[in-house]
Amino acid sequence: MKRTEHDSLGPVDVPAEALYGAQTQRAVDNFNISERRLQPAFIHALAHIKAACAKTNAELGLLDQDAAQAIEAAAKRIIAGEFYDQFPVDVFQTGSGTSTNMNMNEVLSHLVERDSGLTLHPNDHINMSQSSNDVIPTALHLSNLNELHLTLLPALRHLDDTIRRKASTLHEVVKTGRTHLMDAMPLTMEQELTGWHHQLTASIERLDQVTPRLAQLAQGGTAVGTGINAPVAFPRLFCRHLSAQTGMTLSPAKSFFTALSSQDTALELSAAMRTCATTLIKIADDLRWMNSGPLAGVGEIELQALQPGSSIMPGKVNPVIPEAVLMTCMQVCGNDTTVALSAQRSNFQLNVMLPVIAYNLLESQSLLANAANALGEKAIASFEVRQERIEQALSRNPILVTALNRVIGYEKAAALAKQAYAEGRPIIDVVEQETELNREELEQMLDPHLLTRPGG
Repeated sequence: MKRTEHDSLGPVDVPAEALYGAQTQRAVDNFNISERRLQPAFIHALAHIKAACAKTNAELGLLDQDAAQAIEAAAKRIIAGEFYDQFPVDVFQTGSGTSTNMNMNEVLSHLVERDSGLTLHPNDHINMSQSSNDVIPTALHLSNLNELHLTLLPALRHLDDTIRRKASTLHEVVKTGRTHLMDAMPLTMEQELTGWHHQLTASIERLDQVTPRLAQLAQGGTAVGTGINAPVAFPRLFCRHLSAQTGMTLSPAKSFFTALSSQDTALELSAAMRTCATTLIKIADDLRWMNSGPLAGVGEIELQALQPGSSIMPGKVNPVIPEAVLMTCMQVCGNDTTVALSAQRSNFQLNVMLPVIAYNLLESQSLLANAANALGEKAIASFEVRQERIEQALSRNPILVTALNRVIGYEKAAALAKQAYAEGRPIIDVVEQETELNREELEQMLDPHLLTRPGG
């Protein structure tokens, strides 16, 4: 069943039960490119914006109170999770996101009419004092700011807590260090995980540092940044109402011309997420190597067995969580490339890649949060140390001879290390045989536990 709607281009047939109208339907017909839709987080942010705009317009005497309250009530239903199926516009659409803005305007118009009996025009009333050119960048910032503090940062902090708790149990586990994937001087596993902790903390700090710029909103710039058709007082009143609605501290952009014409803050957020992805890649890869084997690899730890690892090799178990995290992080890095290229399409007074920037940022936040939770809960918290394997490798590590450099010199130490490798003997036996140092002295100087704390 169809009904006929009209816009400035003429009549359009729309599904009879649809809450949207002609402009949304044109977008659905024109942009049949993918099955990707802007995420609920974005739609909810957009509804918040419309509610705050309605309150601001009423306060400024541009919209009567009944109309404003009806728009608010309809927007709250969308914020609560209703009607997501009424936002069918493809991510790959007009670069300003006008189709998505009008989709929201039309849905709110129909909801208001259905729920309160008021007739409000999508452009004249719902979109009053607004333009897609400031609404969509504002929704991009608001949705990502919200997801950052409600989803991604909590997940990363939880992972960090998991790493620190695990590290505190590994103080006495001394293992062979590795540089270039080759044997190096020993360290404790606690020290190794503390490295992960500080790397992750830095990533968290980078993400948190984007917050002040995400909290600056384009709303009030309207078409090109001049604020045409919006009262001078509109931006600050809007941010006050939106702050009250969302519980966040929001303010007008320092320059609406910058806020509309560039997406540098989005790019900053994306770059911080790419860096965070690189952090998770390092941790996941370390876990894979440490778990490798169990007989022919490094075999220092045993990850929790979560599922059979092969359809043909019985008993094989693979590091599935680190591998899933690695794939997730590759996707985040790919998303960053999309955002970086899209941020460069800032021509004159408007960036024209807004929907795809918003989509990729929100996807990366969700992916990283889920990956962090999986890595912490299903890999780091539950891995077991293979102490015997670690001690076996450590006791035969000729690189321990580094501790004797000041006593016998680098050249002599190198020769003894080569001899130990060639003969397959513990370095302490070779040094005792080839130097005048006695066994007791060597046990003290080559003690791997003491070598992990050379200044202590």
